[in-house]
Amino acid sequence: MAEPEQCAYLCVHQGTVDQVLEELPPDEHLYDLAELFKIFGDTTRIKILYALRENELCVCDIAQLLSITQTAVSHQLRVLKTNKLVRARKDGKNVFYALADDHVHKILALGMEHIEE
Repeated sequence: MAEPEQCAYLCVHQGTVDQVLEELPPDEHLYDLAELFKIFGDTTRIKILYALRENELCVCDIAQLLSITQTAVSHQLRVLKTNKLVRARKDGKNVFYALADDHVHKILALGMEHIEE
């Protein structure tokens, strides 16, 4: 098995390392950010978020749009709501879901822009 390439000498740019360390968010914030991005790692959740970009929808509407069961939609909406990506509004017996805020719109837009480059 071949040896991995290594630098011929050790050269740490301590000033740069110190500057980056100073700007690095706390580990708890980085953990939370990683957890947030995990939520975007499911195609069904992404489809739901994209559908909600267009309009406020109830579980039945989303199930019809995505051709999946209402149970599956409810489960994914629970995950999205717990992670503050969607909000719910009750109207009589119906509950309508929408994206929680403009940040979610921006995350989706930037992600799509990135993959379309």
